[in-house]
Amino acid sequence: KNAHPPHVLVMTATPIPRTLAMSLYGDLDVSVIDELPPGRKPIKTMHLYDKNRLKLNGFMKREIAKGRQVYVVFPLIEESDTLDLKNLQEGYEQLLRDFPRPEYQIAVVHGRMHPQEKEGEMQRFASGKAQIMVATTVIEVGVNVPNASVMVIENSERFGLSQLHQLRGRVGRGSDESFCILVSSFKLSSD
Repeated sequence: KNAHPPHVLVMTATPIPRTLAMSLYGDLDVSVIDELPPGRKPIKTMHLYDKNRLKLNGFMKREIAKGRQVYVVFPLIEESDTLDLKNLQEGYEQLLRDFPRPEYQIAVVHGRMHPQEKEGEMQRFASGKAQIMVATTVIEVGVNVPNASVMVIENSERFGLSQLHQLRGRVGRGSDESFCILVSSFKLSSD
């Protein structure tokens, strides 16, 4: 009885899981497709501090005026007693003040919502009825809205590299120039 090791094919769109898979499985032959699909442009990533909020809001309004859509991701759903971080509930209320109805429509998605409610909000955004999607990391995978060109990640220092990469991948799916904006406070460690 000749025992042959099984052949394994591992495919991923992101380099971090691929690296972890290589560590798990050991010696693998790697093929890399290092080009964007036709018509797509590279995503521009930038960092802003909280104090640049007016500049950020102006940029978001200009993108929306071009017919594009925006994600705003928060690390928490509601305020924490122990962590001094932005949260979705307060962020949503602030965005309602900065982007008032009826000119702007804002969808909200987070992990505590019922699946039907979450799906309804996702459809509102995907169909273009809402220009802004306020969310937690539930949008990290499986979301494809080619018209979304801006990803704003609040308290970006609280997310891991893999999460940031996945979130950044939610934009840049269409032919428009796309942006990932990492927002943080000045309370950054050297790491």
